[in-house]
Amino acid sequence: MKKLKNLSPEAIDRIIEMAWEDRTPFDAITAQFGLSEQEVISLMRREMKASSFRMWRERVQGRATKHRAKSPEDLDRFRSKLQKSISLNKISKR
Repeated sequence: MKKLKNLSPEAIDRIIEMAWEDRTPFDAITAQFGLSEQEVISLMRREMKASSFRMWRERVQGRATKHRAKSPEDLDRFRSKLQKSISLNKISKR
């Protein structure tokens, strides 16, 4: 969990945003931030209100698009449409 302590507020906000997006798999968060699915869950539990966390977990559990192994083969979208514009931002490069 040392990785979670070293994250900037901007990175935490982006991870939460990616975790809420339906079509962004946990693999994308792992590739960009180096956090496993379990670490993302821990981060969400720590950063969100309990009711919001429960709502997110219900939404994500079993969702095929959040888990690359379960997602349809024709789904090759790795990032959200906003991610390119956000990642080119100076804030995300800090």
